[in-house]
Amino acid sequence: MLIKSSLFIIVAFLLPAIASAGAPNVADNDPQQRYADLATAKWLHGAKSCKKDTNPPIQVMQADASTYVLRQNKCVTFEAPFIYVLFGTDKVLVVDTGANESPELSPIYQTVESLIEQQGGRVNGKPEVLVVHSHSHSDHTKGDSQFLGKAGVEVVATNSQALETQLGLNDWPNTQSSIDLGGRKLSLIAIPGHQEQSIAIYDAQTEWLLTGDSLYPGSIRVKNWSDYKNSIRRLFEFSQDMPVSLIMGAHIEFNAEKNKLYKIGSTYQPNETPLGMQVDQLKILHDKLQTTTKSKKLKFETFVISPLSRFEKLLSNALSKSN
Repeated sequence: MLIKSSLFIIVAFLLPAIASAGAPNVADNDPQQRYADLATAKWLHGAKSCKKDTNPPIQVMQADASTYVLRQNKCVTFEAPFIYVLFGTDKVLVVDTGANESPELSPIYQTVESLIEQQGGRVNGKPEVLVVHSHSHSDHTKGDSQFLGKAGVEVVATNSQALETQLGLNDWPNTQSSIDLGGRKLSLIAIPGHQEQSIAIYDAQTEWLLTGDSLYPGSIRVKNWSDYKNSIRRLFEFSQDMPVSLIMGAHIEFNAEKNKLYKIGSTYQPNETPLGMQVDQLKILHDKLQTTTKSKKLKFETFVISPLSRFEKLLSNALSKSN
């Protein structure tokens, strides 16, 4: 999402970040949000006036006993990215850290610690926290600073060396690897195209395929068209071998009522389309890309694919965080 909104960034820094601070507790949310159906869940979608917004800085939804999905408040960051927290018996995986580094305005580390406590706390140093990223754009990595240097936390950098040595993705991009959280095994798939270090994560427990900014209900910008085409093919082939209940991306940018994208930089998005996407949508994208010989804008029911311009590619490099 970050590149297409680059011209709005200067203005975005002026937005009032008035959502109340403090780590949200799942028990403090609407009880109906516990074990929410993530295919149809209603997310906090911003406010008409951010000056009057009283929503928490981070919304927490619980999908099952050990799976949480977080969303940053749109009045804190209009990007409002989604963050996934998956618990095993030994480790807890945090996928992305969001678009705001301030622990006061967006307490992502404190929120994860709160969830660990709700899960029973650490026993003999476990669970350990492992932070990975769907890709290196800063709206998914800015919260890293809250985790760095904390005891029992490993933050995987977004450069190629870290992906190889820490995650085992050593034959890029024709590679897959796995992570065992303790009773919960995850598959990692290299999917460059939106950005060079993009990865997808498959969770066999929920049967979710986490795709970051490579596939989500919104405007998907593609840096390398050929790489993206091959990555979508690999994702589709993976989905034919493994059961996928939902494809879960990192943003929502599509208005279901008006059947169009929200305006870039919106801090109020009523009538959002669901976050969870279906395998049929991945198949439609795959089939279209296989018959498309040149990079061009492609419109689908709830998302749009478009190539970056030369200037945007340069901007993408500048806005990526290769830590």
